[in-house]
Amino acid sequence: MAVNGQCVLHREWRESLSMADEALLIVGLGNPGSEYDGTRHNAGFMVVDRYCAKHGISLSQSKFQGIFGTSRQGGRTVVFLKPQTYMNLSGKSVVACMQFYHIECANILVIHDELDLPVGDLRVKQGGGSGGHNGLKSIINLTGHSDFNRMRIGIGRPEHGDVINYVLGRYPEGDLREKYMATLNIGVDALEKYIEQGAEASMRFCNGLYRAKKKEEAKGEQS
Repeated sequence: MAVNGQCVLHREWRESLSMADEALLIVGLGNPGSEYDGTRHNAGFMVVDRYCAKHGISLSQSKFQGIFGTSRQGGRTVVFLKPQTYMNLSGKSVVACMQFYHIECANILVIHDELDLPVGDLRVKQGGGSGGHNGLKSIINLTGHSDFNRMRIGIGRPEHGDVINYVLGRYPEGDLREKYMATLNIGVDALEKYIEQGAEASMRFCNGLYRAKKKEEAKGEQS
C-alpha cells in the first residue's frame, strides 16, 4: 500500500484518469449496533447519515466490511462508507473500499469524534497523526499513510471518569446535547463544501464559523 511514503493504489489505472474522474471516499467512523446509536464515538456515522438523508443517497449496500452508498457529483463518483468492523479495525474496511474504487489517500475524508475540541467546534484538516483515536490509528497503520483529510467533530474531554466510557456514552438532554446536534448539522454543511469545492473551501468555511463564534463570545463578555 505504501511506497516511499506515498499511498499507491493501481498507479497505472489512476494515471490514465482525469481529475474529474477520480473518486472521493467519505468515511464516517463509529461502532455498529443499536447499543452505540447516538454515542459520542459515532459522530462520523451521524454526519454521513444526515448528509445522505438530505441528498437522497441510499446507504443500503453491504460490502468492504461496511455499509456504503454512492452518488455522482461534479463528474466524479463519491463513495460514502460506514465501516462495520468496530472502531479499532476501521482500516480494514477503508482499505478494501480504496482498492475496489482505486481511490488515493488524498481523496479520502474521514469524519470522527475529537476529544481535543470542545463541544460545538468542528475542524477540517489535511493529514496528521491519530491523536490517540483508534479508528484513525487503524486507517494509518493499514494504508501506511496519514495524509488523508479529516473532519474533527468536537466532543470535549470528560471532567471526571474514564475516557472510554465517555466516548461510548451519550449527551443527556440539555444545552450541551443541543450544541452537539447542531455541530453535526454544521458537519453536513462542511461536507457539502468539501465535496463541491474541495478541502480548502471546507476548511475556510469551518474557520469562518469559528471566528464568528469567538466574536459573539467576546461581545457577550463585554456586555
